[in-house]
Amino acid sequence: MSLFERGRSTSVLAFIAAGGIGVISSTQTWLEVHRADGAEPLLVSGAHALPLLAPLTLAVLALGAALSIVGPVLRYVFGVLAALAAVALGIMTLPLVVDPPLSAVASSVTEATGLAGEAALHDVVGSIAPSVWPGIAFACWILLLLASLFVMVSARRWKAGGRRYRTADSAHGVADGPLDAVESWDDLSHGTDPTR
Repeated sequence: MSLFERGRSTSVLAFIAAGGIGVISSTQTWLEVHRADGAEPLLVSGAHALPLLAPLTLAVLALGAALSIVGPVLRYVFGVLAALAAVALGIMTLPLVVDPPLSAVASSVTEATGLAGEAALHDVVGSIAPSVWPGIAFACWILLLLASLFVMVSARRWKAGGRRYRTADSAHGVADGPLDAVESWDDLSHGTDPTR
């Protein structure tokens, strides 16, 4: 079986992996704020550094779960939605990996110190160091983008769900059952649904 024939399971697993790791990372420390006064470093979680992280990754998880049962048209819609989520998350995460801005920790520093305003925060914050989590999350967004592109390329070749449960007659579109009650029971015995 080729990769394209296993497209549904491959895509669903990639969506769920990216979304699941994203949700987990939202509770982990993303940034460590070293204060200029030498006080204890302030740890900032992913959800505080990136407020849209948890909602978007939960949406990706939902897309992954739904992708396992939807038809051909919705596969493309879900692929596009996942690609948009991956791009948005990537754009928001990349600055936190490379050079975290003060705005990412401003609310946490204000909550801890009671100080607000950019000038006051510049005086308090000595440096901001990212943990490994922003990098892990960014790798997940790349995986999600690749998976969503794979969905759009391979969705037409996926097997239709539920085919193994259809009878030969129902697979060919025979839907008219007999009107006689006895014949209906006989058809049921042979595996045909007379109500179709």
